Amino acid sequence: MKVETLTIIVNEQFVNERIDKMLSTYYEDWSRTQVQGWIKDGLVLVNNQKVKGNYKCQLHDEIIVSIPEPEILDVKPEKMDLDIYYEDQDVLVVNKPRGMVVHPAPGHMYGTLVNGLMAHCQDLSGINGVLRPGIVHRIDKDTSGLLMVAKNDKAHESLVQQLVNKTVTRKYLAIVHGVIPHDVGTIDAPIGRDPKDRQKMTVTDVNSKEAITHFRVLERFDHYTFIECKLETGRTHQIRVHMKYIGYPLAGDPKYGPKKTLPIEGQALHAGVLGFIHPRTGEYMEFEAPLPPEFENILNLLKNKR
Repeated sequence: MKVETLTIIVNEQFVNERIDKMLSTYYEDWSRTQVQGWIKDGLVLVNNQKVKGNYKCQLHDEIIVSIPEPEILDVKPEKMDLDIYYEDQDVLVVNKPRGMVVHPAPGHMYGTLVNGLMAHCQDLSGINGVLRPGIVHRIDKDTSGLLMVAKNDKAHESLVQQLVNKTVTRKYLAIVHGVIPHDVGTIDAPIGRDPKDRQKMTVTDVNSKEAITHFRVLERFDHYTFIECKLETGRTHQIRVHMKYIGYPLAGDPKYGPKKTLPIEGQALHAGVLGFIHPRTGEYMEFEAPLPPEFENILNLLKNKR
């Protein structure tokens, strides 16, 4: 049973590009492996004909993609010692540790924040489906810090709308390579999937979305800078991509940073401040989580090297 059919007309941008690459670039949520499976199963037609993954797109080709129903996956609750900052009948604020994935995905069904949340409370919103109950926004596996979780659909819709309206306060602390000379700055550069590497995001005008990051310098060291970043939008890897774009990649970032870096596992990034309007009371609430010990240790190391 098919749940959705999409039709795409090939324009000049994708002429002579392999259809599997073209489709995975056109829709950033589709992996190339996923698209290749659909092509093999006959779910992708070009001008009403089945093709192979290496088919080269031609101008004005009509591509019809029949998206199959997602596989039903069973997410199991797991007892965890969660760092809960706030909880009531509508919302929950949790401080996620570095190294924890936010929600399950095929092939990675255990040990995530969602598994722990399901064991902690039974009432999570269902808007994002079985794999992401209650999850309104995400932070990367190796980014620590605060997340808001919705416990019912009404709260979920309110929190998502606040994100859309850019009224949620999200401040991150980061250590970047290089010494930033100016005290404050704003990066206004659209972010989309990197066509050369689907595992990465990049600043691009192609199939991208608006992305705005404000930053201010907190402390400068010999070869690094400690900064605070405030998000106006929330794109995938936004701070990591934007800081690399202006020449100051995050320390420890295995995807966007240099190999020679500080002794920290994953990017030095912490979601320290989270503020939003409570969906039921209308009251503005703000929470702050201190830097985790490994982040503090890196800062002390930099201070002692002066």
